[in-house]
Amino acid sequence: MMIRDETPADHATIAALLRAAFAGSAEARLVEDLRAGGLVISALVAVESAAVVGHVMFSRLSLEFDGVPRKGASLAPLAVATSHRSRGIGSSLVAAGLERLARNGVEAVVVLGSPAYYGRFGFSAELASRLEAPFRGAAFMALELVPGALAGERGSVHYPEAFGLASHEGRDLT
Repeated sequence: MMIRDETPADHATIAALLRAAFAGSAEARLVEDLRAGGLVISALVAVESAAVVGHVMFSRLSLEFDGVPRKGASLAPLAVATSHRSRGIGSSLVAAGLERLARNGVEAVVVLGSPAYYGRFGFSAELASRLEAPFRGAAFMALELVPGALAGERGSVHYPEAFGLASHEGRDLT
């Protein structure tokens, strides 16, 4: 398996992968909207036997803590072809993406997902609990790529419009 940056030639395959992985088109539309908005920091694919079998995207989001702007990112979405799950592909994509973000000066990353899965990368619901965001609860997690980036009393996260979260304000995901 090889991990590389996505290319425009991959876009249709990625959209099909996302529709299959999430049983709908919402995530594929999200990816298109993030690309169109110029919000993508990093988008990686896992390729095996010349086929795209996994994808992860990290996008810009507005993040501040105690009034100090931080360079933040959102991890969403992550998808692996059903036939290739439980082989470490998703973990490899996340790890490679986080490494790239750190090299590019991103200070903190947020994700909405499984605590058991994302916790192994260091994501923490406790750290995210001090962030005012459209979500709260165990599934909303944060990770500092720069130690102390989320230190302080209170912070906030503002997702770009592409996420369509206006109706989810304050939703508890415990």
